[in-house]
Amino acid sequence: MDATPSTGAHPMIRLSGVGKTYDDGTVAVQELDLEVARGELVCLVGPSGCGKSTTLKMINRLIEPSTGRIEIDGEDVTAKDPVQLRRSIGYVIQQVGLFPHQRILANVMTVPLLYGESKAIARERGRELLDLVGLDPATYADRYPHQLSGGQQQRVGVARALAAHPPVLLMDEPFGAVDPVVRTRLQDEFLRLHDELGVTVVFVTHDIDEAVRLGDRVAVFAAGGRLAQFDTPARLLGRPADDFVAEFVGSTSGLRRLTVTPLDPAHLEPLDGVRGGDLGDAVGLDISLGDALAVLLRDDRGMIGVRDGARFVGVLTPNGVHQALRAALAEMDASA
Repeated sequence: MDATPSTGAHPMIRLSGVGKTYDDGTVAVQELDLEVARGELVCLVGPSGCGKSTTLKMINRLIEPSTGRIEIDGEDVTAKDPVQLRRSIGYVIQQVGLFPHQRILANVMTVPLLYGESKAIARERGRELLDLVGLDPATYADRYPHQLSGGQQQRVGVARALAAHPPVLLMDEPFGAVDPVVRTRLQDEFLRLHDELGVTVVFVTHDIDEAVRLGDRVAVFAAGGRLAQFDTPARLLGRPADDFVAEFVGSTSGLRRLTVTPLDPAHLEPLDGVRGGDLGDAVGLDISLGDALAVLLRDDRGMIGVRDGARFVGVLTPNGVHQALRAALAEMDASA
């Protein structure tokens, strides 16, 4: 179980020996050591009641820890005023929490106004953020929350959380209440935002597929608030730390592993003797094996072309997919 930042950089968030025990003796989180690197997206995942949401709420002191120390950018959060702390941390929840009587732009302007920004600057910032999350201000700024779909409301919630330029963004099952198609679109949009903004994110979900799709690393919590494994998605799926993690990631972990394994030119076959018409669809080198396999199965030709920019570099076959998975597992063994 790896609990150190993957980048080796000074961590943005550090939890040292953090625990939460309630007055009735219930242990929500056990002595937790966890570090999140600057700009990293870490997903907390596990069954209901395992302490993942409690951990998230302890970071911004919605719940006070019983033991341990929590630092953000080297500063002990317990030494800060909790209201000021929360204003400096973006927070997005499943229920969104928009003010129903305020128009969408006014909802996004809330945090800058709390910080004393002028209405003009807050309005400009709000319109920029609506555009950033894919909601045209000309169309959506003057609407009320009930006039938006669930997915659109979630986008507004993300925009509002980003309004104060927070260095840390906490997200508690933000996409759990929307249908699967919208959820995938929201995930794609959020990954784009994360790449663009570089904010440090702790993201709670109960869905292992969402966790491995979004997370740079994934922390799996077991019952009783125990951290069972903290690892990259590939290592989590390929080398579960114990029986609980193996059962949690499920019997389809091999298929999930495809989604976190990149295409590699070493596993392509040469174009020699292959006619252009035999290739069908072509994919880029920047996609995952899972996406490539989906195209391969849909095309029903036994192979697909792979390009690097405009240049074709080879063809991918089912045998190439198998070789890539075996190589990924061998790489994990070598680094263990």
